Amino acid sequence: MNAEKTPGSPAAILGEGQLDPDALETVLAAPESRFRHDYLEIRDLRVSFDGFVAVDGVDLTVTQGDLRFLIGPNGAGKTTIVDAITGLAAATGSVRFGGVDLLGKPSHRIARAGVGRTFQTASVFDELTVLQNLDIAAGAGRGMRTLLRRRSGVPDDVAAAMETVGLTHLAATPAGILAHGQKQWLEIGMLLVQDAHLLLLDEPVAGMSQAEREETGQLLQRIGEQRTVVVVEHDMEFLRSFASSVTVLHQGRVLSEGTVAEVQADPRVVEVYLGSGSARAGSSGSSKEA
Repeated sequence: MNAEKTPGSPAAILGEGQLDPDALETVLAAPESRFRHDYLEIRDLRVSFDGFVAVDGVDLTVTQGDLRFLIGPNGAGKTTIVDAITGLAAATGSVRFGGVDLLGKPSHRIARAGVGRTFQTASVFDELTVLQNLDIAAGAGRGMRTLLRRRSGVPDDVAAAMETVGLTHLAATPAGILAHGQKQWLEIGMLLVQDAHLLLLDEPVAGMSQAEREETGQLLQRIGEQRTVVVVEHDMEFLRSFASSVTVLHQGRVLSEGTVAEVQADPRVVEVYLGSGSARAGSSGSSKEA
């Protein structure tokens, strides 16, 4: 949705839409006690591809209420860690969430354990409407033939999710013609109606305008108060504004961890980001490279 509103563009056709923090209260109406004991615990995680070690002995703990950002140079292992957690990359070590061992389980069973993720390119059903995408994510228990019929009502959780992510006015719009940012919001809404307790978000604000990044950051902070949220990100300005804590990865290992201020003051992090010409270019406050 960062594209200019040229005539005929998706942004011009569909309008901006706005995230609705008040509607989010309905989505997050469950007692916080349901999430209190949720935490992600990774120990000695290793992932290799044809002899190349992409993740090398990573330990990571993220608790409920901690909006954790994973940053690092390209190839540091950020997305590979998320792939390992969600069953898309074979790994050794231990990954537990909510007391459930995740490694070795198929992706659909990991999702049932309350783990949800987004991708750098939004993964939605382009031919189906916004409402139908959310309906499928909500597991309404209806078959595809029934799903595609006209319906007289909308489940409360689906309606609240659409309001939360600013897409109610686009309920009948095919997801394939949404603007980029709107697809990202739709994916977040799909995780909410799935009742995901652990949200793994891969560059959720890529391609968004400054205003949209601000709205998305506030949304993630509110979600992160209750659920466990991990954000893979390259936008350093976005990180400084919204991260509760940061884990810096380098060459498949944890380099540094702490608050934004602590990580920025770590000489090892300074060396990684300032130790080459490309890193120097990304060291300014306006940089979106991490």
